[in-house]
Amino acid sequence: MSDMSASRQLHRERRAHVATENDMGQTIRLLSYNIQAGIKTGRYRHYITHSWKHVLPHQQRFSNLDRIAQMVKTYDIIGLQELDAGSLRSGYVNLTEYLSEKAEMPFWTDQTNRRIGPLTSHSLGVLSRFHPTEIVEHRLPGRIPGRGVLFVRYGNHDDSLVTLIVHLALSKRTRLSQIDYISEIVNEYRHVVLMGDMNCHSHSHEMDFLIDRTMMSEPYHGVDTFPSWRPQHNIDHILVTPTLHVDHVKALNFSLSDHLPIEMQITLPESVRLDRAA
Repeated sequence: MSDMSASRQLHRERRAHVATENDMGQTIRLLSYNIQAGIKTGRYRHYITHSWKHVLPHQQRFSNLDRIAQMVKTYDIIGLQELDAGSLRSGYVNLTEYLSEKAEMPFWTDQTNRRIGPLTSHSLGVLSRFHPTEIVEHRLPGRIPGRGVLFVRYGNHDDSLVTLIVHLALSKRTRLSQIDYISEIVNEYRHVVLMGDMNCHSHSHEMDFLIDRTMMSEPYHGVDTFPSWRPQHNIDHILVTPTLHVDHVKALNFSLSDHLPIEMQITLPESVRLDRAA
């Protein structure tokens, strides 16, 4: 057995041990979705023919976003990637706020990681039925700036749930550096969810590195989400620490982006209680 395979097996055994120690508590539904700023892509050629939509406004964007809002409203915590915080292409509308209003989610926050003049304002976002106790915007390392981690914590101290939203770099070397940074955050807390477009598959060196550095695991491998019209790659992930019991994971057949959304239902330890926002 390789060192990385042995590490994965060890973490599975630790997870099973920890899960039996915790009484089951609140069940919550998670969703991670790279929405490509409301741009529907159905063929590889659309990356060329629809490229103008990434810098200019277009009418279909908000009808797509309205459909996304209807889909996400049944979830409790939604991590979103490739949003726009308000620029020319979005008609100067903050897309996280827009989705929050349309989905009737009581809480939203976003993190702008890269601005290209007045044209685009790339961001990560969270919609939630729960009101957080702490929000931190982390900047990830990389030769090209513009990647981050949106840290959202619910509850206090050991009885808190930490949710990390990410969209990692295209370069493998940079991803490893970013995962090293993320691991330091994960290891400070007991109950952690990490979700987002990680641009690497389940059995990649980067994922092995993350699992080796932390107690996190991905309960189900090979959940393909990209490209949305013919999913063949599992680059969108939701990972959890061992104290969180995973009930199920699946990709949704909902193709209003070039990615499919991925959902997970988890049960929290009895000691962790999330209060719904007013």
